[in-house]
Amino acid sequence: MAVWISRRRGPDVAAELSESRSAAGHLAGVRLAVNDNVDVAGLPTTAGCPQFAYLPDSDAAAVAALRGAGAVVVGKTNLDQFGTGLVGTRSPYGAVPDSRRPEFISGGPSSGSAVAVATGEADIAIAPDATGCIPAALQGIAAIKPTVGVISTDGVVPASESYDCITILAATLNLADTAMAVLAAGAPARPWPTDVKLAAPPVPVIAIPDELPYLDDQWRVAFDAAVDTLVARGARVVSVEIEPFLTAATLLHDGALVSERYAAVGEFVDRQPAAALDPTVRDIITAARDVPAHRLLCDRAEVGRLRDRAMAALAGTDVLLVPTAPVHPTIADAAADSVGLDARLGTYTNFCNLFDMCAVAVPAGTAGGAQFGVTVLARAFEDAVALDVAALLVDEAPSASPWPLAAAETVELVVFGAHLRGGPLVHQLTDRGARFAGEITTAPRYRMTALPTTPPKPGVTRVPDGVEGAALSGHRWLLSPAALGSFLAALPAPMQLGAVEFADGSWRTAFGCDASVQGVDISGYGSWTSALASGAVRQT
Repeated sequence: MAVWISRRRGPDVAAELSESRSAAGHLAGVRLAVNDNVDVAGLPTTAGCPQFAYLPDSDAAAVAALRGAGAVVVGKTNLDQFGTGLVGTRSPYGAVPDSRRPEFISGGPSSGSAVAVATGEADIAIAPDATGCIPAALQGIAAIKPTVGVISTDGVVPASESYDCITILAATLNLADTAMAVLAAGAPARPWPTDVKLAAPPVPVIAIPDELPYLDDQWRVAFDAAVDTLVARGARVVSVEIEPFLTAATLLHDGALVSERYAAVGEFVDRQPAAALDPTVRDIITAARDVPAHRLLCDRAEVGRLRDRAMAALAGTDVLLVPTAPVHPTIADAAADSVGLDARLGTYTNFCNLFDMCAVAVPAGTAGGAQFGVTVLARAFEDAVALDVAALLVDEAPSASPWPLAAAETVELVVFGAHLRGGPLVHQLTDRGARFAGEITTAPRYRMTALPTTPPKPGVTRVPDGVEGAALSGHRWLLSPAALGSFLAALPAPMQLGAVEFADGSWRTAFGCDASVQGVDISGYGSWTSALASGAVRQT
């Protein structure tokens, strides 16, 4: 099926998988497909062009990180030559067909990677596309495209270097999340801000486009069904102007930004005979040779203006939900109008990296005979927000520790009262992007009193040595350092934060109280929740 450009020997892969399972890393026993524009030591890198091939002596940073966690490389996969295209047919190694309907395209550029995962020949794949979402959607698998630059692209043949990004494809969202966490810890690049949101709010606000060009009736029904699923699972939906997003999408390939493709491989392309290259790829790259610098500057300025309009349209929302691809064309369609088809396929994703957004693509049923998928897009560094919303769409339990936690700086706060999950003041944490991290119990050295406040709050104080105390249960929350700082600044007396000892012997930042404050002792109930349920505290 033209999926693979090179494969490792089956016995070698089997032996490594056995060794990997014994080592029990985060990706133990996971089979990894690598797009053939990403270096794997000992396997040629072709970028879909045999004349370009070279033999790297080291792994790309992303490959090294995944291998270090136990993943085993199966081989190198086919792609649209030099990562140029969204169709999966522009390769001298053959057009990669859809995994279910061979007369249809697979989607690209990472065509082979997506089909390898969809057919079960690999568990995960590295896809350094602009988003990686198109082939994922057409093949019915998941894709996580992080914020641009947070995962190293060292060892990747550049396509559009300013916008290139490592994407993970996987059969399930949770597996993609696990692999991305490995990359975030092992192949970091762009630093994370100190005010990053670590979770979507309890009632996320979902923006949807006010118009959906190129979608036929069946695809619109499928998209509406995805929206209905989010609403049924607690989200709120608002319509936003999509025009600035769509206009920017056209600039990725139709404007001067394409000059980055010539900067990447143009000199090599110029030296090759016509037969060495896919004709559409050659035309796209060579046409960018003479783009004047002032046009590139103008188009980048235009992207900035469109980004401002787009982000203004998203004000008050958490994510943007779009159909990943508007159509699923046949291979014959791609042969008849490859360039026009590219433009249509990228309608809802080409703006993503131009606007410095992150994305998560997930399957969302079918539309006629085609796989249908949607993409959740969020602002830069709000990757955890996009992941949480995407999890609402799939039948998988959301991750308790999503991949951005492996990279972003976080702090922990333990709460005992009104800030408990479901409590009346928990919004003071969730509005700051805090993430619930489970229950925890103190050492038996504390007492809890009901304070005369509105709303009621508990005061937790440590008892002196020799005085009987109680073990109290609370909730752990993870926040960014900036979020904790703003939360602390707004904390009213007599509440305070300090180090509290817990049953496991650890000391953590938690709510405490000035010991001089008097209240009704409710320590015997073991928790604020139990005291409320028993009627020991009047809820006003």
